[in-house]
Amino acid sequence: MERVQELVTALTIPGLPGWTGMVVVLALGLVALAFALMPFSVFGLKSRLEMLELQLEDVQAELRALGMRLAEQPRQLPAPGTDYLDLPLPRRSPEPEPRATAPVPPPAMRPEPRLDWPTQARR
Repeated sequence: MERVQELVTALTIPGLPGWTGMVVVLALGLVALAFALMPFSVFGLKSRLEMLELQLEDVQAELRALGMRLAEQPRQLPAPGTDYLDLPLPRRSPEPEPRATAPVPPPAMRPEPRLDWPTQARR
């Protein structure tokens, strides 16, 4: 209790009544409570975390597909006297990559306003 009283007296605005320090302490407490109870979506973290989760799922699916392709290919032994193994080049998968964002619809078609310009130049 003494620490709170010291804090209130330290935050009291000079020239004003003594209760102004308590008002400042209560205001700071309310701000701290609001930040503690505020959902993360307000800060934009929720959408970022969802985007990272989707990217992680895509990477995991690609790793699984690569593992399956490597398991299907028979192992090639190098010819005698060679120090390396020629690996086949990876093939591109025919399936399209998933989009991270929604497609943007085309703008609505509406008639353009027509201006009636004079045919003769003004002098």
